[in-house]
Formats: sequence, C-alpha cells, structure tokens
Amino acid sequence: MKKDTNIDLQPFVKEETGEYNCPMTKVLRIIGGKWKLLILNAILLECPKRFGALKKKMPDITQATLTTQLRELERDGIILRTVYAESPPRVEYKLTELGLTLVPIIELLNEWGNTYCIHNKEGVL
Repeated sequence: MKKDTNIDLQPFVKEETGEYNCPMTKVLRIIGGKWKLLILNAILLECPKRFGALKKKMPDITQATLTTQLRELERDGIILRTVYAESPPRVEYKLTELGLTLVPIIELLNEWGNTYCIHNKEGVL
C-alpha cells in the first residue's frame, strides 16, 4: 500500500546545510521560540529599551536566556544594541529598520490574541 504523501508538492527543498529554505522556516528561526516575540513587543512599546527594563517586563525569563535571545535578534539584524561608555555601563536595545518591518505583524498578532481571549472568555493575559 502506497503512503499518501505530497512530498513532490512541497514548496521547499533541503539545502546542503540541512535546513529548509521555506520562508516560514526562516521566519521561525529568526523570531520563533518562547521569548523573542515578547522581547520584540516590549522593545516596540518602549523604544529604546534597557536590559533591566526588559528583565522586569518578563520576570519568568532568566538573565542568560534573555541575553541569548537578544544576541540572536541582534545577529539577525532585528534589533540594534547600543552600549554607552558610562559608569555604570548603559546598554539599550531598539528595532532596526528591518525590525520595524515586523511592527505590523506584531500588532496583528496582538489583535488576534485579544480576539482569541475575548472569544474564549479567558480575558487578556
């Protein structure tokens, strides 16, 4: 019995690196995960945002995880990290031009989340 699959119809192919080149796969690699959209939303609401303010906004994230997520977003060109030569040192994060293109998407996700919560009578988280 032949398995019913649509492998031939899939819009992506496996690259030599082992990653798929499907646009959604790339998007999820850049902004996916438990914290990245929350971090971006926090930076969007108050830009620029300092590390300590981000940590206070998300008390359940560890400092190491926040640092890792911020470094990945910076590496991918979504946020800009600015270090000021002060004592104590001040570090601020803001969205880059590329990061700003995510604003309408983040706003749509917020709207969808609000609608979902209202529809399910759970209230806004």
